[in-house]
Amino acid sequence: MENIDAWVWWLIGAVALGIPLVMTAMPEFGILSVGAVAGAVTAGLGGGTVLQVVVFAAVSVALIAVVRPIAARHRAQRPELATGVEALKGRTAVVLERVDGSGGRIKLAGETWSARALDKDQSYEAGREVDVVEIDGATAIVM
Repeated sequence: MENIDAWVWWLIGAVALGIPLVMTAMPEFGILSVGAVAGAVTAGLGGGTVLQVVVFAAVSVALIAVVRPIAARHRAQRPELATGVEALKGRTAVVLERVDGSGGRIKLAGETWSARALDKDQSYEAGREVDVVEIDGATAIVM
């Protein structure tokens, strides 16, 4: 065991830190694994033991300081996938038959829908584009 170079030990440490990364999906283990690879490179270039540990610590701390806030921001900004009628809100439709406060027809997402105007006093003629603001049962509320 005395004949094994220090860089090999660092790589063994990097692999050992990579195993819990895969098992737990905690990025901190991956960051420490990258730090261990940096320690291995330092050892391979002839750096002393103290320098190897300092490089390992510096790279690990720097990556944690950079990667963790980015990961937290991505977790917080995860977009929700709208499905069903929720996905139709905000879409543009084309009026097929005059739409007013009492009814009409539109073409929305390739299908014909019954529709009525959000503002009861407003009307939209055939061919005009309207925005869907709500779905009420099987009726699109447009403006």
